[in-house]
Amino acid sequence: MNKKATMTDIAKALNTTAATVSRALNDNPRISDKTKKLVNETAKSLGYEPNPVAAALRNGKSNIIGVIVPYIDRSFFSSVIRGIEEEARKHGYNIMICQSLENRNSEAENIDILINARVAGIALSLASNDESHLERIINNNIPLVTFDRVADELAPHSVSADDFEGSFLVTKHLIDQGFAKIAHLAGDQQINIYRNRLRGYRAALEENSLGVNSEYIISTASEVTAGQDSAKELMALTNRPDAITSASDFSALGALQYCKSIGLDIPKDIAITGFANEPFTEYIDPPLTSVNQKSLEMGKMVGQVFFDQSNDGQNPMEHKKILLKPELIIRASSMRTK
Repeated sequence: MNKKATMTDIAKALNTTAATVSRALNDNPRISDKTKKLVNETAKSLGYEPNPVAAALRNGKSNIIGVIVPYIDRSFFSSVIRGIEEEARKHGYNIMICQSLENRNSEAENIDILINARVAGIALSLASNDESHLERIINNNIPLVTFDRVADELAPHSVSADDFEGSFLVTKHLIDQGFAKIAHLAGDQQINIYRNRLRGYRAALEENSLGVNSEYIISTASEVTAGQDSAKELMALTNRPDAITSASDFSALGALQYCKSIGLDIPKDIAITGFANEPFTEYIDPPLTSVNQKSLEMGKMVGQVFFDQSNDGQNPMEHKKILLKPELIIRASSMRTK
């Protein structure tokens, strides 16, 4: 692999100093137009590429927005990242992506990396309910926008879907289809989105005069195997449920797989719904009813909130807490045969 050309290489080729090359490349008025032209032509011929991180260290600020997500390989987060990047490019910015794997310490390390890279701002979806490490971002005067898994206390700006409303809608849909014994795979209650989805499930049952059975509520990780285990536990109950609403498409998929494996017909014997509208939900058998969180729109909104903030800090915008309206996507997994 060929070594990348540096400013020193350009300086040697022109028999000048690296400082002169740096000033010429940065269009310093102290450098003549003739020298600037010569330096830029030489840089191009040598294949020189500027290092944005090094430039940020010199200037104290970069044109990079740091984005931290729990998982890069989840379609939901990939779509949010795409939305942020599309908005950033409109303003001449790039993004640097990190993942926390839902680990608070990894998230804190990612924050330190982005601060040291002199990012212009940070967009973050929390790994846990611990917000204390976000103070590092605020203390370094770096604009912060949290999304999906938002910070309730320390982050002034946030963009998320209305998780309470989404869970209420999907539970009400099951009730309208005639299901009365509805279980809920509740997700990690240390994370605010799952707490809100549990609240929405409870509210729909109570509003429709259906009791909340504690045996029907299981804290389930957002993983296929966790959904399988939870469905097995529910199906072992003497008074087992006739429907399962999950706070995650992945645990819903696991529940669907387990129920099919023991010979249950979906949705005749048991209905199953998910949350997030991951791409696979449309193609499994039967297709899975889910809640669309409008991830691409969420990402674009995150970018817009970031760029709406005052650059000079003299007139900071009012705190923005944006809730996107969720959309219920009804498919065969919850439609009872009439």
